[in-house]
Amino acid sequence: MARKQRNNVLETRTPRLKLTVRRRPYPGAKLGRGKQMQYRRNKGNGTWLLKVSDGHGKPWTKAFAQADDFDDSDGKTILTFFEAQDVAKGLMRGADGSADSAPITVDSALTAYETDLTARSANPYNAKWPRVHLTPALISKPVALLAATELKKWRDGLLGTMAPSTINRLIACVSAALEQAAQHDKRITNRGAWEIGLAGLPNAQQARNVILSDDTVREFVATAYGIDDQFGLLTDTLAITGARPSQAVRLRVEDLHDHPVRPKLMMPKSAKGGDRNRAEKKLEHYSVPITVQLAARLKAAAKGRADRAPLLLQGDGSPWGDNPGAGYHREVKQIVATIEADPDATMYALRHSSIVRMLKANVPIRLVASLHNTSTKMIEKHYSKYITEHSDDISRHALLHHEPPAADNVVALVR
Repeated sequence: MARKQRNNVLETRTPRLKLTVRRRPYPGAKLGRGKQMQYRRNKGNGTWLLKVSDGHGKPWTKAFAQADDFDDSDGKTILTFFEAQDVAKGLMRGADGSADSAPITVDSALTAYETDLTARSANPYNAKWPRVHLTPALISKPVALLAATELKKWRDGLLGTMAPSTINRLIACVSAALEQAAQHDKRITNRGAWEIGLAGLPNAQQARNVILSDDTVREFVATAYGIDDQFGLLTDTLAITGARPSQAVRLRVEDLHDHPVRPKLMMPKSAKGGDRNRAEKKLEHYSVPITVQLAARLKAAAKGRADRAPLLLQGDGSPWGDNPGAGYHREVKQIVATIEADPDATMYALRHSSIVRMLKANVPIRLVASLHNTSTKMIEKHYSKYITEHSDDISRHALLHHEPPAADNVVALVR
């Protein structure tokens, strides 16, 4: 075992607290050539830092724990002088045994994950979104030093601010970024931190899919047109096709086939499912019938644009982008309030309503799944109970009657 370095000034809290509070750190223990553990004196607990020279004149410094100046060591986030040395040495051992690269932080893990998503033609929003909700302390922390308790505390702190299903989607994004970091850096050996601390919340998938009546959908679309013609056109397209917003905004002018009687859209596939061949899937299209009225509106809006130009645009003429919801969420809330619809209704309610509308019309479930770019398994899982609630008029025709139903216009003959 390597001998631990000594430092009479920093080994215990009493002499450390006599040091002047300042931003510039005090030299601590030399851990090798160009490698040093340092100490920064703060008003509260001090900070242990690791400074390493990369051999090219660009040293990196990373804070990795608090010193036990006022609080006793917990062996994780608050460390003694000698405990800090052990952690610092672990951070120096990179994948190739060198210390030339700085430890991967949650921040850099998210950056790398965003790059990977872009390269795979996946949505980079999944790497950007967590930054809005992660605390500054977690963002800047080395992945190798994350603990299950702090990640669980952060996850649980989100309760009440968003739906459990949304929390599960968010922590899945964070876990994916951390897992990718661990695959590329052998110093990260604490997978249990996010596997335990970011475990999914139970029963979170019981969120209610809002089903709107046909009249309410018509009101929804009309109100959207009243706000902005382009926003209305997007809403109209989603209401009639039942497509996901992320699919509809990828439509090109050439995807509109404006047949005078049987117009349709060649809708891009969503590439959902986590496969690595997302780019290939996104190039695939499937046929979705639309009304003559919608086809006419789309044709008029696309007049003069190139075949490869986006079919649906925002009011200012710009594309909707990879995260269209960010551009219309306020408008959707305005619509829901105006028409007094279910407060939980979102743009996805148009998709849910489209699926239920077809099922109630006795469209075969396999065809419903195909037209909505999903599977029969997902249709049965998420919509069966809604069909039971909303299709009493269909099932009632199949009830067994022991006697023929009485007719009001039947008059008994007198013998």
